[in-house]
Amino acid sequence: MIDLFFRGGPVMYPLLACSLLVLTVIIERLLFWVTVEMNRNRQLIEAVLELGRQGDWEAIRGKVSGSNDFIIRVLVSGILHREFSMTKAMEATAAEEIRNMRRYMGVLDTMITVAPLLGIFGTVIGIIASFEALGSAGIGQPQAVTAGIAQALITTAAGLGIAILSVFPYNYFNSKVEKAVLNIEKYATSLEIVYEKLEGNLEMPKS
Repeated sequence: MIDLFFRGGPVMYPLLACSLLVLTVIIERLLFWVTVEMNRNRQLIEAVLELGRQGDWEAIRGKVSGSNDFIIRVLVSGILHREFSMTKAMEATAAEEIRNMRRYMGVLDTMITVAPLLGIFGTVIGIIASFEALGSAGIGQPQAVTAGIAQALITTAAGLGIAILSVFPYNYFNSKVEKAVLNIEKYATSLEIVYEKLEGNLEMPKS
């Protein structure tokens, strides 16, 4: 691998930087999602909705204390601002949560595009150098040209390899974000329905 790296020419250095950046983002996002899953508490979410049906908002505040579940944070935001705009409060908090989930995804997306282009750029430079060698050595030494082209293609292979290995985690992390968005919408809608029903019952005239 070290031999291939040095044979690939100067473009291998930015490609190495790209690969290290991709690896760093993948590890960081994996740790992030592991932490998210560890903090998930579906039973607590159901308990919050049940207390909401009863209108016991103070009990909810005590029950969710210390929770790091992102859905709980969205629901609590709505509950705290229920007298003003529960929906907008939850939307704002949800947007912040989704922003955190999408953090550094743009880096992976960029590397998927940039790495192959860098590889092709390195190949073009290598082919130019090969034709220059052909002009100097003459047609009687084709090995000088073929060796140069083979060297040039190393950068293309490296760039494609980085892009291919980036696509899988990129799609995986995107699927996790989409699933989180659906869960937020599901439970936020449930809380809104619970609150509207509760408010409707309070406004009904007593017979």
